[in-house]
Amino acid sequence: MSFFTEHTRVRWAIPVAAVAVIGGTTFVTSRTANADAGLAPRTAAQLLVDVQQAQLESLSGTVVQTADLGLPQIPGLGGGAAGSTGADPSLTSIVSGTHTWRVWFAGPTQQRLALVGSLGESDIVRNGSDLWVWSSKDKTAVHHTVPAATDAKRAATAPTELPKTPGDAAQMALALMGKSTDVSTSGTAVVGGRQAYELVLKPKEATTRVAQVRIAIDSEKHIPLRVQIYSTKIANPAFEVGFSSVDFAAPDGRQFAFNPPADTKVTESGTLKGGQQAAATAAPAARAALAPKVVGSGWSSVVVATVPQQDAQASREQRQLAGILAAIPRESGAWGSGRVIDGTLFSAVLTDDGRVAVGAVAPEQLYAALTAP
Repeated sequence: MSFFTEHTRVRWAIPVAAVAVIGGTTFVTSRTANADAGLAPRTAAQLLVDVQQAQLESLSGTVVQTADLGLPQIPGLGGGAAGSTGADPSLTSIVSGTHTWRVWFAGPTQQRLALVGSLGESDIVRNGSDLWVWSSKDKTAVHHTVPAATDAKRAATAPTELPKTPGDAAQMALALMGKSTDVSTSGTAVVGGRQAYELVLKPKEATTRVAQVRIAIDSEKHIPLRVQIYSTKIANPAFEVGFSSVDFAAPDGRQFAFNPPADTKVTESGTLKGGQQAAATAAPAARAALAPKVVGSGWSSVVVATVPQQDAQASREQRQLAGILAAIPRESGAWGSGRVIDGTLFSAVLTDDGRVAVGAVAPEQLYAALTAP
């Protein structure tokens, strides 16, 4: 849950991507965002610098996320079809349908996300060294301690990698920029009651399933207010996350003070370890075997990795994932056999021998990556 654990990402800074674009490795059109909303014209390069230099001190608001990823009907995903309002408040439900988040931010050690549904609420609360994950539906709360001497990268792990805020989504898209991306502007918009410029990222590659990414950037604060990701397979955004309301005043400190309700089962998980620290404890041979391989580049790159063996002490999320996988269609070929997801923005293959391939491409490219040396 990078929103809570990586201060540089919370500040919406994308220095590597911005430098790459301005340096000429990406084609940036000279067209400017027009001033039809009374805003001063800004070029794409200027907007990228604005995002890089943005300083976010505080924020609260409501975020609406909609996903139409073309996933099969799988028990445990919840959320329903795109356009429906998700009743399931569990964090695993956010990969489909429409969901509403409440967001509070008051610095690198005070953040809170609340996924709200008609059946309850799921919260992740960071307050100093305390990190809580709470489900009102399950009446459970897990308490972690975040090390004070580290930025606690990847300290909290969510069961899905979908971005929870427009800033997370924008950073993921901008990180992909390179020679394979055209960057331009597309006028202005009003998002969450605020004026915004629109930045458009369009892959040059014909093999990717991403048609374009549209990022609405606040005209005053220069942070992303909305991200829309369009697929080559459907007309409407396949994924969208944006503020329906936003306030940059400091939230009340009580928002970060979490006390489990009396009927809640509390689990103490101890001190969290960063990903690098945990990996360092593994044997070199094991680390090498599990290290992912990237086949291809840019928007059409495919990640191939080996899935760790599930032990007897598997977490609830792992057991839930196993049940989900059982509902995914099976395919076979020269690459082997396994479960295949053919979505609107990405495809994924989990082979019977424990390999996984994921990319924003068609399944055929995943099959080729699985057989690549």
